[in-house]
Formats: sequence, C-alpha cells, structure tokens
Amino acid sequence: MGAAGYPTALGASSTDAITLLGHDLAADVMGKVGFGELAYWLATQRRPTAGQVRVFEAVLAALADHGFTPTAIVTRLTYLSAPDSVQGALAAGLLGGGSRFLGVTEDTGIFLHEVLDAHEGPLPARDEEWDALALATVAERRASGRFVPGLGHHVHKRGDPRTPRLMEIAREEGVLGPHLELFAAIGRVHPDVLGRTLPLNGAGVCGAALADLGLPLRLLRGFALLARTAGLIGQLAEELRHPVANDVFLSVDLNNRPVEPDPYPGGAG
Repeated sequence: MGAAGYPTALGASSTDAITLLGHDLAADVMGKVGFGELAYWLATQRRPTAGQVRVFEAVLAALADHGFTPTAIVTRLTYLSAPDSVQGALAAGLLGGGSRFLGVTEDTGIFLHEVLDAHEGPLPARDEEWDALALATVAERRASGRFVPGLGHHVHKRGDPRTPRLMEIAREEGVLGPHLELFAAIGRVHPDVLGRTLPLNGAGVCGAALADLGLPLRLLRGFALLARTAGLIGQLAEELRHPVANDVFLSVDLNNRPVEPDPYPGGAG
C-alpha cells in the first residue's frame, strides 16, 4: 500500500467503531437517517434537504415496480431455476434494466442536461421562453431523425400519472429546476412539431428530477436500479406465496412449435 493509503469518505471500520460519511454509523446514522436520505448522501457526499429527500424518494417509489415486466418475469424464472440463489434472481432482473426498460430515466436526464449545457446565455425565466427552447430542441431532434427521450409511453397513451405528480412534489419542495422545466415545455410544444400528442413518460420525468437534484448523470440508471431492486424483492416475496413462474415456463414449453431451420443470411461470417 502506498504512503497515502486508499482515501475514502464513505465507510471505514476500526476495532470498535464504524464511520460512514464522517459520522459514527451506530450513534449518528442508524435509526436517524432514512434509507432514501442515505442513498442520496452516499452518491453526492452532501446531506440532502428534507425537500430533496421527498423528491428523491418519490422517484424511487415511481420506479419500484411496474408489474410483470421482463425484469420481473426473468427474476421469477431465475428463482424457479435456482431457488438457492436469491442474488442470482435479483441480478437477472437488474441486468434487464436497459434501453427499453429503466434506461429511459438516464437517457432523459442526460439528454435534457446536454440541451441546457449547450444553451448560450442565461436560461429561460418564463414559460414562453422555455417553450421556445423546447420547440427548437424537438425540431432539431426530428430533423436529425432522432427520438426525444422520455416522450411517449406504450401503456399510458393519454398521460402517465406519475409525471404531473412528481412535478407537483418538486414544485412544492422548491426543487423544480431547469431539467423539469425543459421537460414540461417539451410536453407542451412537441405536438406543433410532431403533429401528434405524446405523453411525458414517468420514467423520463424521474430522470429530469434526479438531474435537478444534482445527482451524478452517469449514475442515473443506478438509481432506477436501486428502486427496481425493492420491486424485484417484492416480486420474489409474492412468488413464494403465489407462484406463477412455473406456469409461465410451461406455457412456453408446452406450446413450442417445431419449424424448419431458418439459416442466418449472413452465412458463417
């Protein structure tokens, strides 16, 4: 080990104490700091305000569980195959958190941040100014053939109920910042460019809220996975009481249909 050692402001242990973020874990953290507050604190190394904690925990609640999604199904099926490996079942579900499920949280937060970072001059102060920025942003995305992250939802066609609620909470707590302002403006103006009205995705608004809270942009998907871990534990708990994984497996296994081989057109290469 080098002379400077391995510095960390997170957890450290001695023979008779454990410190975390510069505080005595047993005396100052346990029973005094909620898990949501601690998760925020660990990621930013600054203690959040009560308002920041409320918005952060609202995001975690919004992303925790969405029913029989692929992440939930694979968790249940993995547990069916390996009931001795709870960690494997949870990991299987978390590994499915990608561009189609959960990834939109990160994609939206980063997209909004890039737009704001590229904006010249002071940020808008009024709705009409935000609308102008949003209109230019959506028009540019369409002209380049790219989608607007966080716009649209495969189920909530008439509006995602999480979106207005999270914005309401952020406004109540005084932490509705530029990422949420821009996302809301995109919701108002995009029909003028696209010719149709799409809902603002709840997972997308979560990304905007997390970015406004000052959380690391490259870790936004990590917070979505943190939330989904709780949901997957719930899926496993329900699987123990009311198992469905074997029925899912058998519904595929007993209904397979043999067909002729369909060679890949690319050949051996």
